[in-house]
Amino acid sequence: MKLKKLVAMGAACGIAIAGFGVASMASAEPVSNSYALVGSDTLQDSVNAITNGTTLTGSLVRVTSSNKTLGNFDAFGTTAIQTKQAGAFFGRPAGSSAGVNALRASINGKPYTGNSAVPARIITGQVDIARSSGGPGTNANANGLLAYVPYGRDAVGFAFKGGDAAWASLTAAQLKSIYDCSNTTVNGVTVKPRIPQSGSGTRSFFLSAIGNPTLGSCVTDATGTTPENDASVLGDNELIPFSAASWVAQANGATGTNSTTATGVSFGSAVAGQTAFTGTAPNLVPNKAYYDDATFGRDTYLVVEFARISSSDAKYDAGLANLVNPSVTNSLTSFGSLNTSVGAVKKKFGFLAPSTTAIQRAFATL
Repeated sequence: MKLKKLVAMGAACGIAIAGFGVASMASAEPVSNSYALVGSDTLQDSVNAITNGTTLTGSLVRVTSSNKTLGNFDAFGTTAIQTKQAGAFFGRPAGSSAGVNALRASINGKPYTGNSAVPARIITGQVDIARSSGGPGTNANANGLLAYVPYGRDAVGFAFKGGDAAWASLTAAQLKSIYDCSNTTVNGVTVKPRIPQSGSGTRSFFLSAIGNPTLGSCVTDATGTTPENDASVLGDNELIPFSAASWVAQANGATGTNSTTATGVSFGSAVAGQTAFTGTAPNLVPNKAYYDDATFGRDTYLVVEFARISSSDAKYDAGLANLVNPSVTNSLTSFGSLNTSVGAVKKKFGFLAPSTTAIQRAFATL
């Protein structure tokens, strides 16, 4: 199903671009006066740019809703966040799964615990959109209550520190043996695998892509406070799954930080005969062939309650529906090519257009 069948196009969407009608720029984590987004680390920086405003493409691009600002909350930072005016403080959702769970709690009114440092909170109405670097997986349901709307195309490889030329291109089978610890060396050099936190969409995607190994005792399993897509965490001879889009965005200077310049780190390809990107920083360009790979390429998503984007439902919310409708010019999920478009910004952050605009539905119950 495509969203253009669900909502009308045109001026009714209330989406502002290039700052029209916006009095001031939003801070990195504003208290939203309209819609709030949480979840994936992989998507957070590009969404920050789009919702807070950016001139990366040479023109000011900013998405608002009826001249109201959106609140996009990073996966890592303070232990608790407040997303809406006078709303509850609750544990920061660190990653894709945590973001979707926060969205579910916002809908169903059940307590949400983002991390052990913050008590469970009722957060009804506090989250509108979850960022997810993976699809619904086993939670897919044709009549599901959540809608996964494609955001952009990414791919996964790995970052590594040390090693030799052989480390730059490891097969899925080699990576599986490294993560189940049946193989502890590459070309005679000891390899030390790391894995992001359990709520990470990149973690679950990578493990599935390499054959779902049972993690061995040699693997350093990150806690919920260790960001993914951060090459600076690597010690000598370590490797960790990494988003190609995030590497491109950091290397090109699109993000506020750049861990790709940490001493001795490199990006490794998991697709035979392909590199994830071409060129040299700060002008890296995603390699479409790598991104199109059926195993290591992936679409990323913005997740919303399906009822709120279905015009026939009593809960229909035209503002939210248009924000995630790829057929609406410069919505969050659109992918235009002009410098004034959201799509042009996403490309600066290493994303290509998603493989489809069709939504997927998930979760029979919330």
